[in-house]
Amino acid sequence: MQRIFVGDVQGCADEFEEVLDRARSTFGSDFEIWSVGDLVNRGPDSLRILRAMRDLVESGRGRIVLGNHELALLHVAAGLRELSPRDTMSDILEAPDSRDWIDWLRAQPLAVIGTLAESGAQSEAADDRSRFAMVHAAVHPDWELSEIERRARTAEARLSDPDSRAFRQFLAAKEDPDRDVVARLTRCRSVSASGAWSVDPPDEDSSSFEAWHELWSRRRHRYGVVYGHWARQGLHVAPGLRGLDTGCVHHGRGRDGYLTAWLPDPESRDPFAIPDESFWHIRARRAYYAERLSTV
Repeated sequence: MQRIFVGDVQGCADEFEEVLDRARSTFGSDFEIWSVGDLVNRGPDSLRILRAMRDLVESGRGRIVLGNHELALLHVAAGLRELSPRDTMSDILEAPDSRDWIDWLRAQPLAVIGTLAESGAQSEAADDRSRFAMVHAAVHPDWELSEIERRARTAEARLSDPDSRAFRQFLAAKEDPDRDVVARLTRCRSVSASGAWSVDPPDEDSSSFEAWHELWSRRRHRYGVVYGHWARQGLHVAPGLRGLDTGCVHHGRGRDGYLTAWLPDPESRDPFAIPDESFWHIRARRAYYAERLSTV
């Protein structure tokens, strides 16, 4: 199976279908789609994207992690925030099976841990760089894979709590370590040496915060991270790191937007090595978000 990691889709269903069509023509049925989250919102077809991705997940040919826009959808569904004029999630919330979609999303992971190498290649180097975590935004720079998995599984259990009141209380919590894990994994862009994190990119005039992956890289971890979330940063290709948000939904806001897919070589002992040209870049069909902003 060829794994195809896809950056932030955000309702851009036509571009996502183009990735699927290209995958089918290239690999037949021998591929899997792994989404770094933010399947929904800002673009026009959130429900269409969820349907396509859920079919892949439930057939064993897809994985997703929750992004900040999926969390926003859960907040709206729980009555913790209102839809804004910029949101495009009404198709999900107004669907006859809306509750089923919310429950399905609540059951999805915040982090997926795995290996990219085939078993033969992996066995040649027990600590090779084919091990990875897929998250939406970031990991704590000090966490090893076991810590990412432990913390994510604990937070996921609370997100999927069958008690709707407990779930709502968890989403609304301010001073809860598990809630902080959810936020870090889905929203973080910068960190300080003390471990604090921020949703904002690092300020060039500040020495206290830096991009989370810069500090992570200095820790010399023996695993890679596949992530999205940071459209302004664009495609990020560095040893051990693949940042795939290339702003498809932001096309026309001063630059071209693309939906980017990464196709790591399953026979490589270090799929995260650079240089790396194993990408598909699907140019946005039109200025989705810019069009919407002009009407707000």
